[in-house]
Amino acid sequence: MTVAMSTDSPASSDAEVGRPPVYLDCNATAPLDPRVQTEVLTYLAEEFGNAGSRTHRYGQAAKERINRARQEIAAVVDAKPEEVLFTSGATESNNLAILGLAAHGEQSGRRHIISSQIEHKAVLEPLEELARRGFEVTLVPPTIGGWVDPEAVRGALRPDTLLLSIMAVNNETGVVQPLDEISTILDGHEAFLHVDAAQGYGKLVESLRNQRIDLLSISGHKTYAPKGVGALVARRRGYRRVPLQPLMHGGGQERGLRPGTLPVALVAGLGLASSLALSEHEQRRKRCAAIKAEALRVLEPLGIVLNGDPERTAAHTLNFSIPGVDSEATIVALKDLVAISNGSACTSQSYEPSHVLRAAGLPDEQIAGALRMSWSYLTPAIPWASIAERLRRLK
Repeated sequence: MTVAMSTDSPASSDAEVGRPPVYLDCNATAPLDPRVQTEVLTYLAEEFGNAGSRTHRYGQAAKERINRARQEIAAVVDAKPEEVLFTSGATESNNLAILGLAAHGEQSGRRHIISSQIEHKAVLEPLEELARRGFEVTLVPPTIGGWVDPEAVRGALRPDTLLLSIMAVNNETGVVQPLDEISTILDGHEAFLHVDAAQGYGKLVESLRNQRIDLLSISGHKTYAPKGVGALVARRRGYRRVPLQPLMHGGGQERGLRPGTLPVALVAGLGLASSLALSEHEQRRKRCAAIKAEALRVLEPLGIVLNGDPERTAAHTLNFSIPGVDSEATIVALKDLVAISNGSACTSQSYEPSHVLRAAGLPDEQIAGALRMSWSYLTPAIPWASIAERLRRLK
């Protein structure tokens, strides 16, 4: 099966009666690639063995697929297959990376951690837990453009710093963080570098292959794979493993760091999605960039204000405000045309102002009007003309 991807700028078209709204919330969760769906169903219904069963061919087939998935994931970030640990998603991976280092920090006397104010709650809340345990956490503010200044990280670094945790791509603004520059600051320092790559894995390639990144969190459902599966890449330094301790116990799977029967079908889906992302990376980027160019062409005449440095923003995300227009009103006005959000899927139901945009120092009115549109190479034609007309009526 093939998936068609046009590299041309998508044509705008008015919404047809009865057509469901176009899904533009891919940063919350991305659609399942049809090829990945076929793979998942095969390992649900046909090759349903347990990878821990070694006495028959069903278990052996499951084990072989698990091993191949490790290879497929490792290839995307230039890691070794044995450095890939399967989890339920990036939230669990983040918790294992951060809380799993606590014992080492206590034993070594290194109780200082650096992160940023724009991280996902799946990073900020484990850091809060470590702060309750007596660790000192420094949260570096972003620039007004939504990216972390490497010099601010340098200023926060201390001899007793245990961990630096920085996301690859911000989930709300789509701003790509300067990982290469930040990693260079750690030259000669023992601090571990953790990257929450939920929004960047399979989209950024070279920066996530940086060998200075010790820990890298991946989520399947951001990568056109199923929900409920992810991975933590834990790179060795020479022959030394990252000194993680498990958060759960029982079974001994995943080198004793993440016990439980592996969901073979979900892992197979993540493996294939990773392989496809690597081979189709540039084609997908061009498709997403074409959608973004069309969006800006239609929306900029409305006087939108971009949230996040446009020179640093990923091709699949657009976060903007329309002066004087509330985001909730806009979402309601467009709900039959497009499915969009005004922030992180994990916090948007609370209707609290975005901590990401607030940290960047944006005005309250701009934050209140912020909208996030995020798409993928699977996104169909978007009715931009109808969207623009609805937005004009709100002004």
